[in-house]
Order: sequence, then structure tokens, then C-alpha cells
Amino acid sequence: MKALQTEPFISLDQKNAAEAQIIDQSKRIDFYITEYSVELLANKLRDGEFTVPSYQREFTWEDERKSRFIESLIMGLPIPFLFFWEMGDGRLEIVDGSQRLRTIEDFVLGNFRLGDLESIPSLSGFRFADLPESRQRKIRNRSIRGIVLNEHADEQARFDMFERINTSSKIANKAEVRRGALAGQFMALVIALANLPEFIELAPVSRKLALERERDEFVTRFFAYGDGFDGYKDRPSKFLFDYVKKMNSLFEEDPTLITKYRQRFLETIAFVKKVFPWGFRKSATGNATPRARFEAISIGSYFAIMQKPQILNTIPNVDGWLYKEEFARITGSDGANAIARLQGRIYFVRDRLVGG
Repeated sequence: MKALQTEPFISLDQKNAAEAQIIDQSKRIDFYITEYSVELLANKLRDGEFTVPSYQREFTWEDERKSRFIESLIMGLPIPFLFFWEMGDGRLEIVDGSQRLRTIEDFVLGNFRLGDLESIPSLSGFRFADLPESRQRKIRNRSIRGIVLNEHADEQARFDMFERINTSSKIANKAEVRRGALAGQFMALVIALANLPEFIELAPVSRKLALERERDEFVTRFFAYGDGFDGYKDRPSKFLFDYVKKMNSLFEEDPTLITKYRQRFLETIAFVKKVFPWGFRKSATGNATPRARFEAISIGSYFAIMQKPQILNTIPNVDGWLYKEEFARITGSDGANAIARLQGRIYFVRDRLVGG
């Protein structure tokens, strides 16, 4: 006989605790809803009233997609909300919608020519200036709504907004978000190290991942996990965000840390270049760097150097384990962010280097 399944019991204390958390989190989100005409949006972007932050991608919409968006605008189809963060000087930083705004500016104030259109093919090849004056007015007067997170919202609230509220199909990833939301001396060091030619050679990534700041992610993880796992909850996103925020403050208080952390990174990648024939790649001809493999080799090497500094003057033999199935398995992607797996692959490399 099948046992009856009972619903989990939620106590009054649990309900009160949940309600308290909801209220606490809600206090961090302070926003208002606004509405702008297409003409005003184009002018504000041109005049620098809207800023495109560094975490936003290059202007990657192809002409076909831009044309399709303008066609939707002309047809009067609903346009997704724009999202902004109100900066201290009163300008608005674009959180989500930069592709749409730049397309509007390019069409209304620029010289963008529509491509082949599906619903209004007669407009194919038109520029804004080619439209009748009456149609130009109607497009300029069309309004689009926006949500503005005001300047009093804290950094975590901004990060939550960046992560959760994205309406475009190309969403800013977490490395891009940290780059924009957490500007500071530590973040500047991360960016500088990520662009070192010797590191680029050791950790190849696709052009797409390079534009998505994958090497920023590598360097951030190298430092964050290298400094310990206190507070890590199997989800790197918040852990890395909090770490970068803390390190920006520490670097501000003690600028000598810049030299120490730069030296830590340079020393480690020099060691990796000397000891690991393929750098962070999986093969001699590899053109990608898996995150789990990067974490294992880079942080494992750093821990080995800390534990046994004299290995910097040697070349440990890695042939006995680097190419074997066990290392491939522990650097696989299954549950890659679980702390046991993360520590396991890092300590595996450390112990082999120290023991070898």
C-alpha cells in the first residue's frame, strides 16, 4: 500500500521569519516608473543623459534585428520596459535596453536604413528622413515606459536588478555586471591582469567569451577562492560579488595590496607556464579554457607555492596525473560549483604538486 504523502508543515515562526526577510529585502528596492517619447529617448542618448556602462556588450545587434525592432516600433507593438539606475549626478545608467535605445538613436537621429521587412515590406530600404512628415511625428511621439532604480538603492540591489530583470536575449553576464557595478582599484587590477598577453596565451577563450569578460571571471575566481571559502554557499555569484566589493574597500585603505596581489597572480601564471605544457588548455591544440580546469590548476598551483615555496625553483613532474582520467573527471562540469567538488579539484592539484 502506497504511503500517504503529507504536506510539509510551516510553523508560525517560519512564516514570521519569511515575512521579515521579504520586508528587509523590499526596503532595498526603491524605484519609480517613468515614460519617455521616442524623440526624447534618442535625444537623451545622443546628449549623454543616458550612459551605457562598461558591463554592457558592444553594440552587437545586426542590421536585420535592428530593422525588425524599428518595424515593431512603427507598427505600434508593445515595447518591453527599459531599466535604468539613477546615478549621483542625475544621469541614468542603462541597465537593460541599450540595444533598443541605440537602435532608436541610429534610426531617428542617424542614417540607419531599414533592411528587408516582413510585415511592412514597402518600408524596406527607408531611412527615417524618407518617411512622410506625419509618420515621423507619430514615431517621435510614441512613448516607451521605463523603470528607474534610484540612487539610494545599495549595490546588491543593483546587482539583483542586473541579474533578474533582463528583457533582451543577450543578457549581461555576472563578470560584466561586476565590472560595471563594482568599479574600484581591485576591479581595475582584475581587468588589467585579465588582459596581460602572457595570460591570454595560457588561457585561450573564444572571441564571444572574451567579449563576455571570461578572463575577468578567471582572475576574480583565482583571487576569491585563493583567499578562502568562508561564506561560500555552492553558488559563486553572490560570493564573488561580496568578495570584489570587500577587496575594493581594502585596496582603497591599503594601496600596497595592489602590488602584493599583482605579484601573486604573476608568480602563479609564470609557474603554470613553466610546469604545465598546455597552460590551462586540455590539449596542445586546444583553443578553450574550461573554468573548472582553470580553477584546479591556477589555485592549486598557488596553494602549492604557499605550502612549499621552494617548488618555484623546480619543475614538478605532472605527467603522472595531468593527462589521466581521474583529473579529467574531477574537472568535469557536473556539480562544478558545489564546494566539495571545487575544493576537491583544487586540493588535488596542490597535493600532487607538493607531493611530486
